[in-house]
Amino acid sequence: MRIICDKHIPFIVEAVQNVWPTVDIYPMESEEIDAAAIQNADVLVIRTRTKVNEALLSESRVRLVCTATIGYDHIDTAYCECHGIQWMSCPGCNAQAVCDYIEEALLEYKIEKIKTHKSPIIGIVGVGHVGSLVAKMAKRKGYTVLLNDPPKGIGVPLDEIAKNCDIITFHVPLDTSTYHMCDESFLTQCKPNALIINAARGGVIDEQALLRSGHPYIIDTWENEPNIHPDVLRHALLASMHIAGYSVEGKRNASQMCLDGIAEQFELPKIDLSKYPYSGVSSNCKNSNEPWLAAITQSLKADPTRFESLRKAYPLRGV
Repeated sequence: MRIICDKHIPFIVEAVQNVWPTVDIYPMESEEIDAAAIQNADVLVIRTRTKVNEALLSESRVRLVCTATIGYDHIDTAYCECHGIQWMSCPGCNAQAVCDYIEEALLEYKIEKIKTHKSPIIGIVGVGHVGSLVAKMAKRKGYTVLLNDPPKGIGVPLDEIAKNCDIITFHVPLDTSTYHMCDESFLTQCKPNALIINAARGGVIDEQALLRSGHPYIIDTWENEPNIHPDVLRHALLASMHIAGYSVEGKRNASQMCLDGIAEQFELPKIDLSKYPYSGVSSNCKNSNEPWLAAITQSLKADPTRFESLRKAYPLRGV
């Protein structure tokens, strides 16, 4: 049995080598995971950078695709299901890390300076694993919270979010119903100077419309990553390279879920990743007094072409 694993997913390679001696595992850069490389693979363990489709899979024997991410829009799920290839994502794996990122972003933006007679109103679009945690955090901080998640039957209409909120943060998956849901029409309904945050998926926000709108914004997930638009980056208050969910806890959760899926599919013994410590923890943690998002923003704005290298080198945040 052979596993191809993105080398930037922690814990998995060492754990497999220690516990599943009959399994061959090959760590690779995402750019190296192509049709030729996976021809004899049974399992792929990937991140968002690997596009899983017919071009990648058609000549392989892959039976299971695991993405160590919440989102799965980089996987052609219809093709997989049509060809008997199982696939899985890791919903909720890094929800707390993304919530911590939003909390830090609001702290560094100094949201308390918003001029309002009442507490700032935050609109949360998407109330799944991440959005529900963000709602609890915001209530704890004294914000007035409005929710929008029609598929779950939760909250108010989207136009009410636009008209009433001082801060609007998106936490939805990317699909045909959410692509450019924050568009020019939405933005024209928003309060002047309403803060827009995207730590969901690139494509949820129409970045060109956002740029034209003049609204302040904070972006972690971008259209056309890693080739992000320089003007959109230049005008961002805070900007990062799709690392909102990058915590030790989040990565371990995702890796654990992937290994559990592989073990179930191929009848292998379970692996407990709690036995595998991670030493490369960043000092930029949620309890830090340093404005770490501002530092990331400065590095990214200094050279946008380093988006991917900065992302790969980013040390996981502690908990």
